[in-house]
Amino acid sequence: MQSLRQITGNITKFSLRTTASIFLVFSLLSQAMASGQPLAKWSQLKTKYALIHYQNQQDLLRLRQKLHFGPGASTFFTIFSSDNDGDPIAEIKGRIDAIFERVQEILGMRKAMDPVIINLYSNQRQLHQAYKEIYGTQCRIRAWYRHKDRTIYVNINDLHEGMLAHEMAHFIIDNYLEVRPPRATAEILARYVDLHLKD
Repeated sequence: MQSLRQITGNITKFSLRTTASIFLVFSLLSQAMASGQPLAKWSQLKTKYALIHYQNQQDLLRLRQKLHFGPGASTFFTIFSSDNDGDPIAEIKGRIDAIFERVQEILGMRKAMDPVIINLYSNQRQLHQAYKEIYGTQCRIRAWYRHKDRTIYVNINDLHEGMLAHEMAHFIIDNYLEVRPPRATAEILARYVDLHLKD
């Protein structure tokens, strides 16, 4: 039979383990939110150059409508075709990769890189909340790239191929050069990409 001291000791050990486990879970959740990484409710679509994190199928299909660059985008034949024609997921992948390759071409910066992560938020409120959780201040920009987690943050309601190309340019510049350039220099290059994407 256990003594009162042994029982108390066992309860204390159990309480400490439970407290430590709860702390670990909350710590991991906080880190995920602070880094902008998607939680369990997010789904992922992998392309050749990107990992797209999205919350629902509708947002992913709207991405296809927003990007008028690459396979199946803005041609004479697709103007009259239905959204149900072809494989929409393949088209999304093709358009994302076409934009990425075009940005590399414009910058003259081609080399193997880890995939860029694209967090696709459903609305401006979600995007602004993510910004506040990461930086602790109000969001005053439409989209951004964060070097620390190789992630582009965008809102599907306010997105076009030039904007995505601009943020991809930041990723490519940061990962191509051995020393990251000054922010102003990177911004000039990213704006140049945005302007000349469809030349």
